[in-house]
Amino acid sequence: MYLCIKDKTMANKAVIAGASGLIGSELLQLLLQSQYYNEVLALVRSELPVSHKKLVQLVVDFDQLNQYQASISGHAVFCCLGSTRSKTPELSVYRKIDHDYPVRLAQIARQNNMPHYHLVSAIGANSKSGNFYTKLKGQTEDDIQQVGIKSLHIYQPSLLTGHRKEFRFTEKIATVAMKIIDPLLVGSLKKYRSISAQTVAQAMYRQSLNTEEGVFIHPSNHIKQLA
Repeated sequence: MYLCIKDKTMANKAVIAGASGLIGSELLQLLLQSQYYNEVLALVRSELPVSHKKLVQLVVDFDQLNQYQASISGHAVFCCLGSTRSKTPELSVYRKIDHDYPVRLAQIARQNNMPHYHLVSAIGANSKSGNFYTKLKGQTEDDIQQVGIKSLHIYQPSLLTGHRKEFRFTEKIATVAMKIIDPLLVGSLKKYRSISAQTVAQAMYRQSLNTEEGVFIHPSNHIKQLA
């Protein structure tokens, strides 16, 4: 079931963290264009060059999220936070961005009775993995599931495509290669096909209008069906 978009109450407020990223920037535009959400609160480190009558930008210190708890309210939190090892080589800082901040956001959302939480994770996330990246993603998923959000949606995209602000040589090569490889990934391997950030954002937005409660984990191929 999906929510009725005729209800223009303050409950129709979205909170987004990571709005400057590849998925987050696409999602922000969808939320601003939405007939359902009448306020979009972006938690940012520095203000984005975006202006819209629905948009409220709150410059925050993510290490002190408790200070902003009163503002983190409404219908849904969309967490698109993330980093890369090249940008964040110190593992303790990387863990804060990919684990601590998303988990604390979920805890605040639960305390403020927000019914929806949408997390961008990654394909292969597994808390028992021997790989640091996939293990951390899995730990984040596990810990957020323990928070008790009514409707928790976890998205596990494969290689993301789309226009990034910064040039990443390795990802550019991978994107070109995946154009050849994608058609060869069939059956159970479909979930490893590349996926556009816009597709992930569309799926996140649409599922935020879904009234079903529970924990929903969406692998990459499923995300494409939801968009």
